[in-house]
Amino acid sequence: MNRKSRALPPSPFRRFNSSPEVIRLVVLMYVRFPLSLRNVEDLLFERGIDLCHETVRFWWNRFGPMFAGDIRRQRVSRMRAFTHWKWHLDEVFVKINGERHYLWRVVDHEGEILESFVTKKRDKAAALAFMKKALKRHGRPEKIVTDGLRSYPAAMRMLGNLDRREIGRWLNNRVENSHLPFRRRERAMTRFRRMKTLQKFASVHGSISNHFNLERHLVDRQTYKQRRSAALAEWQVIAS
Repeated sequence: MNRKSRALPPSPFRRFNSSPEVIRLVVLMYVRFPLSLRNVEDLLFERGIDLCHETVRFWWNRFGPMFAGDIRRQRVSRMRAFTHWKWHLDEVFVKINGERHYLWRVVDHEGEILESFVTKKRDKAAALAFMKKALKRHGRPEKIVTDGLRSYPAAMRMLGNLDRREIGRWLNNRVENSHLPFRRRERAMTRFRRMKTLQKFASVHGSISNHFNLERHLVDRQTYKQRRSAALAEWQVIAS
């Protein structure tokens, strides 16, 4: 008796009137570039696509995490074959309804954003939860660069990797510079209103930024164009 062929999973776009290409473009424009919801609406209208800004909001909330999850899974599976030489850890404050929260971020030695984590405090418990999450998903690096925050050595002592810590005045510039694109997006979004929204957007923004991180300042024009075409082609496959 022949086995029945396994049915393909239903398309996530099946209940939407717009095409997957339009949805993919909307999510890319809003997450990757410092545009507001209404900016995206106006740019699409110029191209003959009539959408409400609330549709833009709904689509990035619905499909952004899905696209980012596919990117993250592929990159994590590829990166596990290589040795993690150095991580850079840092935290930056973000206000939610006037209340200060902290966005923790770990970046590898090539500028890849590995993990983003939002907490209300930046004490030992917050640093420990953040580092446990990053280590569980990405493995153990040879060196971990941090700033002078005392929460880092306290958490690393419990994890047993305090001997891998490095600290220096200019050593952590790589992760500090990684905050700049997010700050531009934060201004365009006129701040965040919920901690859950901040965590979602930071994770989605980090994954899509990694995908289009082409190191433009390190390569010639021809190499950059080839990498850009490859990144766009891969994005179209991931978000199809």
